[in-house]
Amino acid sequence: MVNARAFPPGPKGIPFIGSLRRIQRDPLIFLRHVAAEYGDIAHFRLGGFHAFLLSDPSDIEDVLVTHHRRFTKGRALQRARRMLGNGLLTSEGEFHRRQRRLAQPAFHRPRVAAYGEVMTRLATRFCERQRAGETIDIAREMNQLTLAVVGRTLFGADVEPQAAEVREALTAALEMFDVSVSPLASLLERLPLPRMRRFWAALARLDRIVYGIIETRRREGGDRGDLLSMLLLAHDEEGDGGSMTNQQLRDEAMTLFLAGHETTANALAWTWYLLAQHPAAEARLHAEVDALINGRVPTSEDVPQLTFTRMVLAESMRLYPPAWAIGRRAIEAHPVGGYVVAPGSLVLASQWVVHHDPRHYPGPDQFDPDRWLPESQALRPRFSYFPFGGGPRVCIGEAFAWMEGILLLATIAQQWRFQLVPGHPVSIQPVITLRPRHGIKMTAVRR
Repeated sequence: MVNARAFPPGPKGIPFIGSLRRIQRDPLIFLRHVAAEYGDIAHFRLGGFHAFLLSDPSDIEDVLVTHHRRFTKGRALQRARRMLGNGLLTSEGEFHRRQRRLAQPAFHRPRVAAYGEVMTRLATRFCERQRAGETIDIAREMNQLTLAVVGRTLFGADVEPQAAEVREALTAALEMFDVSVSPLASLLERLPLPRMRRFWAALARLDRIVYGIIETRRREGGDRGDLLSMLLLAHDEEGDGGSMTNQQLRDEAMTLFLAGHETTANALAWTWYLLAQHPAAEARLHAEVDALINGRVPTSEDVPQLTFTRMVLAESMRLYPPAWAIGRRAIEAHPVGGYVVAPGSLVLASQWVVHHDPRHYPGPDQFDPDRWLPESQALRPRFSYFPFGGGPRVCIGEAFAWMEGILLLATIAQQWRFQLVPGHPVSIQPVITLRPRHGIKMTAVRR
């Protein structure tokens, strides 16, 4: 029986602002506490909004897959339009479906496999730059590497010289996350605050880089076999037959340019961090890479055989999911667990919460790649693990990201391992992605 009036249990919060301050202070602790204290369906208020946290995989699947048309993107991603425009991550409805149709061929299996050579070439260059005993920030290094991969594979451009500028601009943009979930977001965005000035300056720098790439490619013409070529040449045969404007190209490029490197960079940084603390798993990874690759440069054909490498990456993304929560706003009533999510309410599904649920992962805070043996995976419900989301809006680059992560790990692990610098603080910064707040300082050790 559905109770259309009552709300599920949850923290009461403070009058007028609800739990907004607690979730802004530390969303990871807050959400995990709410799920543990109040169960699979919990309710709290964020200013004037009702929020429902869903932690049962079947309920999450129901929202993301079965009844996805009852929901649109959540508040934070709607606010992200300030930076990303109307790209794949933020657009809705028929426009989103049209843009996805135009971009999808760039992520078909043959195209993705062809990107492998670029990935390993850039990873090899990273290896050549390292010096034994040198201290590096592995988070910054992985960010620079994945940015170069996205630039070369998807846009046919060398963006390595601008890597520091992109990272600085992206950091300023991600500072806007707290503002985006505030009930006063519309007002704060119009004020001449230092944070807002940094954001608009960062956006201008990113626009200059992306529009520069687009303009160069329009002048040169032709098909280089990358995503930007496909978007420049594409016509929507199933729709109006039109092609993309410069603004649409900018929005899609910005989305894939930033989302496509930031998430993978974080996943790789946390993976090196975990391997440094678990020498047995690190030894197994080295043994697999040495036996299969045997000193040569890996290729996309090796990816299916690098099973333990994939298990390590999967476990890393369980413990430190690059995207730690998905928000959806209900546009029509949706029943769940005996309650009704009213239109306008926010529904949250948190990878951070579900990936640490002891019902699915005994000892959930422990690093254990063997959780990803086929027989172990078969015992868990489908949406007990969803680092790339799910349903029609599942990350378009999921196969790309898996191949990139596995190939970069395998290429680098052949030659190098990394040790944590004693005393360096490593903590989590949950903005739109799950970043290491102070970076991760490590010492390069030649194998």
